[in-house]
Amino acid sequence: MSTNLSGKHIVLGITGGIAAYKSVYLLRLLIKSGAEVQVVMTPNAKEFITPVTLSSLSGKPVISEFFTANTGEWHSHVDLGLWADAMVIAPATASTIGKMANGVADNMLVTTYLSAKAPVFVTPAMDLDMMAHPSTSRNLELLRSYGNHIIDSESGELASHLVGKGRMAEPQSIVDTLDSFFASSHDLAGKRVLVTAGPTREAIDPVRFIGNYSTGKMGYAIANECRRRGAEVTLVSGPVEAVKAVDGVKVIGVESAREMLDACLKVFDNTDIAVMTAAVADYRPAEVASRKIKREENGIDNIALVKNPDIAATLGKMKSDGQYVVGFALETDHEAENAMAKLKRKNLDAIVLNSLAEKGTGFGTDTNRVDFIANDGTVTRFDIKPKIEVARDVVDMIKSMLSR
Repeated sequence: MSTNLSGKHIVLGITGGIAAYKSVYLLRLLIKSGAEVQVVMTPNAKEFITPVTLSSLSGKPVISEFFTANTGEWHSHVDLGLWADAMVIAPATASTIGKMANGVADNMLVTTYLSAKAPVFVTPAMDLDMMAHPSTSRNLELLRSYGNHIIDSESGELASHLVGKGRMAEPQSIVDTLDSFFASSHDLAGKRVLVTAGPTREAIDPVRFIGNYSTGKMGYAIANECRRRGAEVTLVSGPVEAVKAVDGVKVIGVESAREMLDACLKVFDNTDIAVMTAAVADYRPAEVASRKIKREENGIDNIALVKNPDIAATLGKMKSDGQYVVGFALETDHEAENAMAKLKRKNLDAIVLNSLAEKGTGFGTDTNRVDFIANDGTVTRFDIKPKIEVARDVVDMIKSMLSR
């Protein structure tokens, strides 16, 4: 029986699919695990399973509408969202997934989801063709990009008697996923983590710079994951758009490599773990023009460059016993050899190897595939997956490294 769910507040969202019968077993397991569960149903879900059954198991009235018809009592989706330690939508139909992904707040379940501050777990369940449809894939990717956890559906015989992917994950598997999530939720408590993210910009003149395509998604995902797990996190970020740090992450914005190094040096002495994901420019212009260089006048025939400081190597040489520095390497050829050489040269404890060789990896994507290489030469290879999930894998490996 789970112990990590004991005392947790869980909102269980049930939608109108044949797999709703499994939600009864899921609810029973959650209650047995010590969780306090509030069921929220869509109107269509009541065609598959009765509120009376669910209320009897949970000990709470089931919420389906915005208000109680007889009394006019208002059901606050905001209060529910704040009350929950986690929200689980099981089953999640294609319709509800689409509404969640696009903010269509036309029922109590979706409005509760939109108000939820806690992590949200989505368990898709639908027929084979619906699961395979591009719109479903797109909506699930949108939900992942928002930070939701997708518990993949399983393969087997479906309600249509077709055989394929679309079955809702088994209730015990869902409970195990929640249990693991809460088990890790404070495993970095007391640790101070420094993360670098995004690109650096090296000025040529007031309007031009040398930079790269980094969006900061990987670094922000790692910073957010460390914070979720209880760490005190400082994120030193180059200029990025469309990514955000979660509440509690201290963000220091910088532009250039030298600014990033200075910011890191100010906090490194009090850091337990440093994760260097930023794509730092290797070179900068030797001179920066004070005014915009006009092509019609002098133009630019060549730019003299000088080396930037190597931030990971600087911290690697400075680190003391008990401090861990993890680097990132993006390689296009001889990937493993080059990554291992960087690990040794920079005196790192581990390095995460990215590649541009596979579709859906690298700068600007929401997915990535990495190898985690420890300084003893051990290589752990992960499949391509959303960067939010890659962050969990990387932090799991760092936590394992700390334990050893």
